[in-house]
Amino acid sequence: MVREMEQYQNKLLERQFEEIDNTYREMRGWRHDYKNHMQVLKIYVENRQWENARDYIVQMNEDLESIDPVIKTGNIMADAIVNSKVSLAKKKDIKLDVTAKIPKEIPMTDVEFCVVFGNIMDNAIEACEKLASKENKFIRVYIGVFKKQFYMSVSNSTDQKKRTKKYLSMKGEGHGFGLQRIDKIIHDKNGYLNRQNEPGVFATEIMLPYI
Repeated sequence: MVREMEQYQNKLLERQFEEIDNTYREMRGWRHDYKNHMQVLKIYVENRQWENARDYIVQMNEDLESIDPVIKTGNIMADAIVNSKVSLAKKKDIKLDVTAKIPKEIPMTDVEFCVVFGNIMDNAIEACEKLASKENKFIRVYIGVFKKQFYMSVSNSTDQKKRTKKYLSMKGEGHGFGLQRIDKIIHDKNGYLNRQNEPGVFATEIMLPYI
């Protein structure tokens, strides 16, 4: 069991790194194309093609919003992990409401934060993907300091039924390791973990004391 959980964590971290790398590759690519975009706009303006210029700016803005980091707190690694998941959710047409005030010092390692937040967001995205209506897909994230403790809350739309003891993903046996890893990390740090499944909404709440 321990070996299987270690293998699961390694695969998770590898996937997280790929997501982060892809996000920043897209950002670098957009910056590389910036001069070309400006040249196109210059031509439209010089020819007084105002409608074309406006439409092009709208397209540029939509493209930039899909890759521009929305979280810039100063905690570089946490920002990278959060932004990679936010970018992934956006690509799947999931409505997002994200507030993150992540201190530079948090009561968990970068790897632990990656495991905890990465698993929670993967579950949230997975649940949203199962909904037929795009309008009903949403994820709300809050990360910050509350009552002198590190606080994380993620809620998402879902069609799953209420479960009273264990919350299992629909991905199958391997995915259960993700929840176990979260539980162990929070338990080892004397933290608080609460999962709730109300009609149409699943929420995870975590609080960790600063030592």
